Amino acid sequence: MLYNDPNNPLQQPPDPNAQPGYPSRQADPNARSGYPYGPQNAQPGYPYGAQNTQPGYQPPTTNLPPTPGVGAPAWYQPGAPVQPSNLPQTGLPQTSLAQKPARSKTRSVAIFALTCVLAIVFSVGLFSGWTYARSGANQHASVAGSTSPSTTVSTALDSQSAREAAIAKVMPAVVEVIGQVSQGTALGSGVIVDNNGDIVTNNHVVNGASSLQVVLSNGRSVAAQLVGTDPANDLAVLRIQPYAGMVVATLGDSSKLTIGQEVLAIGNPLGYSGTATSGVVSALNRNAQESRSVSLNGLIQISTPINPGNSGGALINLQGEVVGIPTLSAVNSETNTPANGIGFAIPSSQVNAALTQILK
Repeated sequence: MLYNDPNNPLQQPPDPNAQPGYPSRQADPNARSGYPYGPQNAQPGYPYGAQNTQPGYQPPTTNLPPTPGVGAPAWYQPGAPVQPSNLPQTGLPQTSLAQKPARSKTRSVAIFALTCVLAIVFSVGLFSGWTYARSGANQHASVAGSTSPSTTVSTALDSQSAREAAIAKVMPAVVEVIGQVSQGTALGSGVIVDNNGDIVTNNHVVNGASSLQVVLSNGRSVAAQLVGTDPANDLAVLRIQPYAGMVVATLGDSSKLTIGQEVLAIGNPLGYSGTATSGVVSALNRNAQESRSVSLNGLIQISTPINPGNSGGALINLQGEVVGIPTLSAVNSETNTPANGIGFAIPSSQVNAALTQILK
């Protein structure tokens, strides 16, 4: 290569003192100390060199403060503003892009997870409560529906047991009364009321009898004596000789009877000894005309059938207490026959009064 122009730095021979990586050039005798280029090498528009080398030259404005000793980057265009860079720059404070803290993100995730868990727990609890309430309501309805027939059956069984017990308690104290009258034989029933062998019956059963016989519950027949009568209330008292194992009936309080209360009648209708029939108290304090001369007052109206032979027997409650003496049935005036389901009994209060009067 030939070096012809001594003023052209590109045509100067290599500088033996140049350091590797730096361009070789001849020392400029006119260059100012500390500047790499002299004023004669400055080109119009180039940002380096003396600022007054070209008339009217204005250096381009930048957004960065000038930094001594730093060259222009390769992408720089004269007159264009310098764009900010994420790369570190000498002499400038180091900044980094704002990032969302990892702790804040973790906290948000935890809050969301906790909210989901609480929602699930609440939903499960609500569903469980609803299921329990519904199953409880269904179970209650099922129990109510299933216990209703059971309760009815149990009540029926209890009532039946009570009837059986009451009948078994009083039946041995009820006897059959047979009287010999001028027209033939009079039949009726009676009740043993004390340990002396006194028997209560209706007066119309023994009225006019020349002799009296009593058939006990065990079938044995014994003679009976007439102790006294109360014709106004159609009551009479007989007496037999007390015997071993004799059962005495208990007189109850007829004033405690209520309409609709169940009662039982025990007697010997039509000669069928030891017959029990059931019914209810239909009314209280009834009056009935027994004969032309006898009008009975304060009677118990019952639905229990009363047939010939029942007169003088026992009307009992379910506790096995004698609350009345069945006496007569209503008569159907059109057919002149006993009316079905309409009977009358003398209350035990009148029986007690008659016993006191007769046995005093």
